[in-house]
Amino acid sequence: MLASLLLSALLVCAAPSDTITDYYEVETIATPPGLVAETGGLSFLPDGRLAACFHRGEVMLYNPKTKVWKLFAEGLHDPLGVVAISNRELLVIQRPELTRITDTNGDGIADQYETVTDQFGMSGNYHEFAFGPVRDGKGNLYISLNTASNGAGIRDEVRGQYDALGRQGRMYACVPYRGWILQITPDGNVKPYASGFRSPNGMGFDAQGRLFVTDNQGDWLGTSKLYHVEEGKFYGHPASLVWRPGFPDVDPLTLSPHTLDSMRTVESIAFPHEVMAHSPTQLVVDNTGGKFGPFSGQLFLGEMDFSRLIRVLPDEVDGQIQGACIPFYDKAGGKNPLHIGNNRLAFAPDGSLWLGQTDHGWLGDRGIQRIRYKGASAGVPLDILNMKLTPTGFDLTFTQPLDEAAARDLASYRFKSYYYEYHQAYGSPQMDVQPVAVSGATLSTDRKTVSLTLPDLKAGRIYELNLGNLLANNGQKKLANKLICYTLNRLVR
Repeated sequence: MLASLLLSALLVCAAPSDTITDYYEVETIATPPGLVAETGGLSFLPDGRLAACFHRGEVMLYNPKTKVWKLFAEGLHDPLGVVAISNRELLVIQRPELTRITDTNGDGIADQYETVTDQFGMSGNYHEFAFGPVRDGKGNLYISLNTASNGAGIRDEVRGQYDALGRQGRMYACVPYRGWILQITPDGNVKPYASGFRSPNGMGFDAQGRLFVTDNQGDWLGTSKLYHVEEGKFYGHPASLVWRPGFPDVDPLTLSPHTLDSMRTVESIAFPHEVMAHSPTQLVVDNTGGKFGPFSGQLFLGEMDFSRLIRVLPDEVDGQIQGACIPFYDKAGGKNPLHIGNNRLAFAPDGSLWLGQTDHGWLGDRGIQRIRYKGASAGVPLDILNMKLTPTGFDLTFTQPLDEAAARDLASYRFKSYYYEYHQAYGSPQMDVQPVAVSGATLSTDRKTVSLTLPDLKAGRIYELNLGNLLANNGQKKLANKLICYTLNRLVR
């Protein structure tokens, strides 16, 4: 009897771990009674307090040590982003403008509201959201402007120039600069920076200071995408072209998809619809120096409609960014599960990742949660750290050494490839879905990198990989996430 119990205990202890909740835990933050906690923005002040703005117009400060909320400002119009400049000064994007809000007398309540810029148009359409700001290393600010929706009309009086050519289509831009990213320089100059976006709800910089923007599936977007955004480029949604200097005085929708395709800069990473994401949101870089686990320097982004956060693994090929996306915290249950509606993300000074949730009339949730890495007591999850394209296939690098037998087994790697069509219609099915054979798998000396050989790589396709039962080489850990999707725009020569 005793021997049997001891054996059972040993078997339980030896069972491989395969859930992210073994390494990370979620905490739900209580919000003040009466607050409609549709979170539009999160940012940490230098003193460690959290600034949060909410759709109904409040900006509140939260002290994680005392767990006390305090109202900082109110009366804003649909604020959807906040950046803390100091302990007394915030920048908030609201529907009509980018606003500087300051507590001038130190009583903890804002008493000065200043317009930073309102140099963009408004038609009154419900879908004309404004997102941001984010700030680069030179002090430039960036905001993104949503296109309008033909699901509702516009007002009799608009702000800014009206262009009837921009009124066509499912999502449209009849006033400037809908579908654009705007740059605001430190001296206040506003510059139309890049165009071609539909619903650019997420902006952020990677560890190298490159600007990335997420866009949501819809017309002209077969699936949701992540763009590496550079000045002057056009990213595919034609509505914004009417505000492009020098663009002919024609309706952009009269141009053929082939012509528009030749003009656009393609996405760096596509998020396969309903496979990886449904409505991606803000992205943040892990700048915690290891406090959040083994993914330091990598990009994390939110997802509105799934109980999932996503990691992004950029790969530079021929001077252009492409790469992979992989679930990070996925559908985890337990006493305090990750909610849906994760609209805004911010890393705290202690290394935890804070999530602001919203529904705002669509699928989603409300509130604030945070995810904390359990640290040395939990160990390091077995997960994919990087995916790099090679001339003959892909290199997969893992957080821990792999069990050799499973790593060399070709049955552990199941690929298929497909693409999404670039067209005016809303979304796209997966096109030309093809299984992709793996003809070889070699393991590095440190057992952390598997080099896969695929006999026929093709550009312009997504390579979706589902992994089998890989184990860490001590046999105690299973792979935390088995799905990864690589957007192959360019081949390695």
